[in-house]
Amino acid sequence: EVHFVESGGGLVQPGGSLRLSCVASGFVFSDYVMSWVRQAPSKGLELVASINDGDDDAMYADSVKGRFTISRDNARNAVYLQMNKLKPEDTAVYYCVKYSEFIFGSYSLGQGTQVTVSS
Repeated sequence: EVHFVESGGGLVQPGGSLRLSCVASGFVFSDYVMSWVRQAPSKGLELVASINDGDDDAMYADSVKGRFTISRDNARNAVYLQMNKLKPEDTAVYYCVKYSEFIFGSYSLGQGTQVTVSS
């Protein structure tokens, strides 16, 4: 059974930084492109960043490009999201997900981690 545990969220002031972590289990982690997605209040899920299985190619939503960095550690079955220069519009619950499953609309989510950017 696919399982994700996200952590690292919290309350931060605009301009601040957070590092999110996600530990996965139940599948061969190193075989999959992994992504972070987020859901802001009253909005749908938004694809934020993705990283390939070799940890050498990443894609970002325009809204976070230059501020967020995705990385992974296949030995730990973990994917990370370093978020810098945070803005109030980054406020959301953040989840990690298999990219292929998210794109095809059939995916598993963990409990997520809440990020709130506010002064």
